[in-house]
Amino acid sequence: MSRKNSGAELPGPSSHDCVGDALATAVMSAAKGNSHTAAPAAAILWPDKDGHWQSVLPALRKLLPSLCVLGPYDHEHRSGPAIWLKCAISGVLADVKLDGVPVVYLHGVSRADLRAIESCPRDLQPLAELQYRGAFWSQANTKDWTLSAFLASKHGGLGLDVAQDKATQEALGQALEAGVLLERSVEELKERQINAEWLHSLLAPNSTRDLLVWLNDPEGARNQWEGVRWEVFAKRCKSDFGVDPVSDGTLLAAELLAKAQGKWAAVAELYKDSYTSFPKVFELLAKVQPPQMGLFPDLDQLAGYPQANEQRESALRNALLGCATMDARQARAAILDAEKEHGIRRSWLWNRMGRSPLAAALAHLNKAAELSATVPIGQTPAELAASYQQSGWLVDEAGLHALGSVHLKADVDAVSAALRAVYLPWVEETAKRLQEAIKVVGGLTPLSAESVGVQSAGTCTLFVDGLRYDVAVRLRQRLSKLGEASLSARWTSLPSVTASGKAWCSPVADQVSGTADDVEFEPRVAADGKPLSGHNFRKLLAEHDVQPLDKHETGNPLGRAWTEVGDLDHYGHEHGVRLARDLETQLDQVVERVGELCQAGWQRVRIVTDHGWLLIPGGLPKTELAKHQAETRWGRCAVLKESAHGTPLTFGWDWCKDVQVAYAPGVASFKAGDEYAHGGISLQECLVPVLELEATGATSTVLAVAIKTVTWKGLRCVVEVDSASSGLTVDIRTKAALASTSLAASTKSVDGGKANLAVADDDHMGSAAVVVVLSPAGDVLQKQATTVGG
Repeated sequence: MSRKNSGAELPGPSSHDCVGDALATAVMSAAKGNSHTAAPAAAILWPDKDGHWQSVLPALRKLLPSLCVLGPYDHEHRSGPAIWLKCAISGVLADVKLDGVPVVYLHGVSRADLRAIESCPRDLQPLAELQYRGAFWSQANTKDWTLSAFLASKHGGLGLDVAQDKATQEALGQALEAGVLLERSVEELKERQINAEWLHSLLAPNSTRDLLVWLNDPEGARNQWEGVRWEVFAKRCKSDFGVDPVSDGTLLAAELLAKAQGKWAAVAELYKDSYTSFPKVFELLAKVQPPQMGLFPDLDQLAGYPQANEQRESALRNALLGCATMDARQARAAILDAEKEHGIRRSWLWNRMGRSPLAAALAHLNKAAELSATVPIGQTPAELAASYQQSGWLVDEAGLHALGSVHLKADVDAVSAALRAVYLPWVEETAKRLQEAIKVVGGLTPLSAESVGVQSAGTCTLFVDGLRYDVAVRLRQRLSKLGEASLSARWTSLPSVTASGKAWCSPVADQVSGTADDVEFEPRVAADGKPLSGHNFRKLLAEHDVQPLDKHETGNPLGRAWTEVGDLDHYGHEHGVRLARDLETQLDQVVERVGELCQAGWQRVRIVTDHGWLLIPGGLPKTELAKHQAETRWGRCAVLKESAHGTPLTFGWDWCKDVQVAYAPGVASFKAGDEYAHGGISLQECLVPVLELEATGATSTVLAVAIKTVTWKGLRCVVEVDSASSGLTVDIRTKAALASTSLAASTKSVDGGKANLAVADDDHMGSAAVVVVLSPAGDVLQKQATTVGG
């Protein structure tokens, strides 16, 4: 009896299956189509005249282990001509093993082609008789199964809601070819209509991102998406975004992206969030000309145009340069007007990309302009210092941030011109007020009774050359992650230069003095009168139980230490206003060093400095001092000859009052052209910060330590340690964690990778013990069992 599919409804797949599994179940169910015969089906014939399923044969082979394909001979994929298939199905080919009922996929063959053997094409005739011994997998109306029919049919299919429009039918074929449909859950598909829009979302799930990928690399995207993916992308571009990637090209798309209207608004938002992933899109946008909007443009509508941003950067540059000829009041007004016009651009993407440096600098210029309208107040140096610490330093900070926002010379010149116009009068008046106050009291008296030289055990003093107060505020914020940091201020020595100020803030300041012959401001060791050179300074520190630490040395954190880091002063002298731009890099060195000390076990780090500085874009004003009056002349101060008459601003050197020092008035300089200077009398130069960091375990880390060897010679033990850390000690104990169980006469420091200890009592010979390596804080880092005496 014939085993042809009678068209009866076949058992449907489980709703928990994916489409692929459901398809396999439906195909295999065809073998059960005729229940009136006892003979099993020889094969399941799957006719596919139009090749609907050809593109997913690789997936079908996984779903149907017994699948065979009519086509060119390919043993690996069980493909071959009709006679080979006939032999394979009959089981006469030893190297072909089929699991279950063979399924024969007939690409380019319809059910009608096999109907009459006498008219059947010759190359198909070996398979024709299988229609009688096997079964067809075809629709109830004998038509070939298409994907649309299988999904929609309630008779042998899935009974899903499938739109029948042309776009959906085409999208179904594309989805099948792309391999995005067979793995979808049947249960999921029952809850929706399957239409072109949804299918396209499967093929191109993120068309918004795809647009940016294409704009960033048109040729690469097309090559990568060649075939169905590209066709779907092109259709979605036309239907959803109104641009044909082939005929319209990238420039039109860039114009629509710049406008950011309709669905392009989502593309623009994605670009803002992830512009670094699409670096070449900016090049396209930069070619788009912004719309002409008259005298009063709506800047929100220009936010997407790099050219608009560049045009306004140019306009702002000219406006800032124009401040050079204005007085402070006029310049403040001009900066305020510029802020009203250009401040909005800081919310544009181009500012985040670093392409609006003048708009970024303008925020700080505006702050400097507003705050510089008020000068620190007070009748005494202490009152002026308090006023400056309360708010005056913010002007200096704003000026540094403004200068630090720009890199190109044209931009630096523009910011410098505007800043100088409002900043120079302010800092000049501030300096004059301090100078007048000092004249009254005869010098700078301490702000507190505490000496900066007081240093308790467990404190490391870190000297930073040229750490100005406002910069210390910034540094304090960065150090907060290492512990509790507090900031205070004191007066440095006069004049405010390194040679004097470094000793002034050191733990051995009371061991230093000066003589009338020290005209270069370098004091001496009080005890023997030797010049306080670097060597003698370190020697003096060591003599007073202060460890002088070189770079990256950490010393013994149970004692006291002095170390130096940073290059602020040298960098300022060398590069002028560029110091503002590179300030964070300079502070990185300080933060790194503090972290190093904390990790080594120092509980307190005190950061001190010798002086601050003035940074005036365009240079400090020049003032005159005849050469014949000066023994030594620096930019902001000079040592007067004994025969010279004192200037209105002359004071004795703090290390020896017999040395008379003349100071430049206001913020002037005896030398022309210096943008960076110190040595004079101003709050910026003389009021220096003191930072105290309490690192109460906040940065403790496990130090890498290994005990290499333990060697005994009688009661003496030599321990070899492998570690890059300093400040380690070694002990011998009966219980590793208890210092009270120590057997050693005394703990010993690791020096050169070794420690040499002795057991005090020979009664312990042969006793079990533990060699322990201790951190600077006394924690056990490593241990090794041993026997006393070996």
